[in-house]
Amino acid sequence: MRICLKYRPVNIGECKQGNILQDDIDIQRLIATQGDGAGAAAVFTDLETLQKVVEDLIQADLGISINISGLMDDVQACCRRAGIERHSAEHSLGFWGSKDRLPEREVLEFNTMCGHGMVSFNLIRKMIEYVKLGRLTPKKAAKIMAKCCECGAFNPLRAEMMLEKVRKGEKSVRG
Repeated sequence: MRICLKYRPVNIGECKQGNILQDDIDIQRLIATQGDGAGAAAVFTDLETLQKVVEDLIQADLGISINISGLMDDVQACCRRAGIERHSAEHSLGFWGSKDRLPEREVLEFNTMCGHGMVSFNLIRKMIEYVKLGRLTPKKAAKIMAKCCECGAFNPLRAEMMLEKVRKGEKSVRG
């Protein structure tokens, strides 16, 4: 986590203690009290920064597994530039079962940014509505949603961009 912090992640956290966007989180205390075997997440917004983080993690030789979420081709290229070859890949197989019981696609696009799905569907709907009504800025609404993500995987910058599209009345929030 200290290595990641050097590169100013837009979010970073650990699922038992929370993320840096929560009001009562002191990141140095979070790192100091993180237990052995605990996972952590850090969110970066560009591949160049991610590559530097990967290079520093390789140099540190921590003996831990590093997982990178992103578009396969981009992640592969980033790893190769950092001097490593990824050894595995996971794919989402989509949604199965009673899809009619799922919320709207735009709500799922926000909810699935949290690795544990901790941003509630109703909060997302409320934030979208508040942005449409001008009661909240996209940035403030994104931060409110990000606070719910204990693991720190939620990307508030991406959420802000998606909410900006909502504010402008664009159909798809993908981005």
